[in-house]
Amino acid sequence: MKSIFDNVSKECSKLVTNAYSTSFSIATKMLSDSIRQDIYNIYGFVRFADEIVDTFHDYNKEKLFNNFESDLDAALTDKISLNPILNSFQETYHKYNIDKHLVEAFMNSMRLDLHKKDYLTEEEYKNYIYGSADVVGLMCLKVFVKGDNEKYENLKDSAMSLGSAFQKVNFLRDLKADFEDLSRTYFPNTDLNQLDEASKKAIIDDIEADFAKGLQGIKRLPLEARFGVFMAYRYYNKLLQKLKQTPALEIKSARIRVPNYKKIELLTRSYVKFHLNLL
Repeated sequence: MKSIFDNVSKECSKLVTNAYSTSFSIATKMLSDSIRQDIYNIYGFVRFADEIVDTFHDYNKEKLFNNFESDLDAALTDKISLNPILNSFQETYHKYNIDKHLVEAFMNSMRLDLHKKDYLTEEEYKNYIYGSADVVGLMCLKVFVKGDNEKYENLKDSAMSLGSAFQKVNFLRDLKADFEDLSRTYFPNTDLNQLDEASKKAIIDDIEADFAKGLQGIKRLPLEARFGVFMAYRYYNKLLQKLKQTPALEIKSARIRVPNYKKIELLTRSYVKFHLNLL
C-alpha cells in the first residue's frame, strides 16, 4: 500500500530534521500537529540539497546535485518518488500549492555553492540569500497559513526578513568553516582576512534590522505556527547576541554555539513569554 510508503517517507524527513539540527527540531516540535510534518518534509528536502554541496567532498558533487535535481523535477511532476525525502516533500509541495519558482530559486542558490566562492556585490549577496533562505521561509509560510493566499501576501515580507536573518547568523557563525574549509566568503565588501569590529558591527546591525521586521510578522502568524517560529527566532537571536559579544578575531577562529542546556532554558522562557503575550 502506498500509504505505508508515504508514512515511511515522512518518518525519514522527521529523522533527518532531528539528526541534523537540534535547534530546528526543538522549534518544529512546538508547531501544531496539523502542520509539523509538512515542515519536516520541507527541511528534509533543503537539508539534503545543502549536504550535497557542503559536505560530500569525496564524491562528484555536481553529478550528485544534477541527479538530485532531476529526481526532484520527476517527483514534483509524477507526485511520487522512490527517494523518500523527495516523496514527502512533493506531498507538501502539492498540498499547499507551493510556487515552483521558490523551489527553483533555492536549487539555483545551492548550485552556486558548487563553484562560486565570492560574493563581491550587494546584489549577488541578496540574490544568494533570497534563494538559499528567503524562499525556504516562504515555503514554510505557505504551510503556516495553510495555503491562504491573502494571509501569505500579508506576511511575505516579514517571512523573507526572518529567513534572511537566520541565514546571515549562520554565515557569521560558520565564518571559519566557510572561509577555511570551503573557501567561501558571502559578505560583500568585507575582508575576512582582516575582519575588524567595525565590519562585524555593520553585519550585526543589518541582521538586527531583519530580526525586527521578522518579529512583527511572527506576532501575526496563525496560532498553530506562532510559538514554534518564535522559538526559532529566540534561538537565533540568542546566537546573534553571543556573536555580538565575541571579538571579531575569535569569530574567525572558532564556531560559536548555544549549548543544549541554554536551548532548553530558552524554550522555557519563550513559553512563558508566549503565554503571557509578551512577544
